[in-house]
Amino acid sequence: MSWLLLIIGGLFEVGFAFCLGKAKETTGIVSVYWLVGFLVSLSISMLLLYKATQELPIGTAYAVWTGIGAVGTVIVGILVFKEPATFWRLFFITTLIASIIGLKFVSSH
Repeated sequence: MSWLLLIIGGLFEVGFAFCLGKAKETTGIVSVYWLVGFLVSLSISMLLLYKATQELPIGTAYAVWTGIGAVGTVIVGILVFKEPATFWRLFFITTLIASIIGLKFVSSH
């Protein structure tokens, strides 16, 4: 269950980065709505990370949480914000995914 909470928390981390990007692109009340979404996503993400660390080692949980957020945010950046999808960006994202999977397998929980 802790791993599931951690994965969902990582996805909410992607959500708060997405909201931050959308807030940057908009103005006025629309920007405020995106900032509210950012704060809600941030709060949920942190709460789920906290819950996951009740059973998982903090180092592993934090690394996996930030890794999910980083990978997801790069993918969202490429697909939504039209950021470049260069060979080296994709190569290093792939190595990050492999590292996240590796941490899961060597974790004691």
